[in-house]
Amino acid sequence: MTKPLSTEEGRPSVSPIKNKVGSVFVPVRDIEKARSWYCRVLGLNEEDCGIVGGHLCPLPMEGTGVVLDTMPKWGGQEPGGAPSIETPAFMLMTEDLQGSLNYMKELGVELVTEIEHDHWFVVKDPDGNKLMICRE
Repeated sequence: MTKPLSTEEGRPSVSPIKNKVGSVFVPVRDIEKARSWYCRVLGLNEEDCGIVGGHLCPLPMEGTGVVLDTMPKWGGQEPGGAPSIETPAFMLMTEDLQGSLNYMKELGVELVTEIEHDHWFVVKDPDGNKLMICRE
């Protein structure tokens, strides 16, 4: 077990790590296909979502960022790619929950749930990542 850092007076030092999430990484297998799907779902222009280094695609989001990544360092080069997110790791917000569900159905997105508790539903992206859509 490591000893906590402390000041000269013996008090614990203050963490230099902010309580702020910069971006969430989403593992994908085909960066261009994933970019197209997320841009359709989020109403983004693909030209505004450049692919960096052949494997990263930062999406222009309000608030916390979302980065699509083929994850070459974390299993992306293995057969089947990096593991999908099996439990929703973040929420995408909406003011129109029923309209959002209808839109996802129009796009042919795989639904995991219908609207639950009049507050949220879950879908899968083409890579099997589970995403929650939640009433704002």
